[in-house]
Amino acid sequence: MPENPEEKKFSQTIEEKQQRKLAARKNAEHPVWFGLGMFGLVGWSVAIPTVIGIFIGIWLDKTWPGRPSWTLTLLFFGVITGCWNAWYWIKRESRKKD
Repeated sequence: MPENPEEKKFSQTIEEKQQRKLAARKNAEHPVWFGLGMFGLVGWSVAIPTVIGIFIGIWLDKTWPGRPSWTLTLLFFGVITGCWNAWYWIKRESRKKD
């Protein structure tokens, strides 16, 4: 029984997608878990300096109250430090790939 053109085109499309998927799996350097781990690393590398900055700022505000808010200032510096840290880790991993 001959295939009609639509069935042939459909099976060809399925075959092409299957070949691409197999090639992607074969050439994959890092599994999905690596990506999730990197996502977590970036998140923690921003969160930890930010939280540390907040806690030190709260302590400084209680110890030496004054016009500038130490909490907001150190929150800002914590976020900046965390973003720089995340950029460093991402840059380092991208160099490993090259």
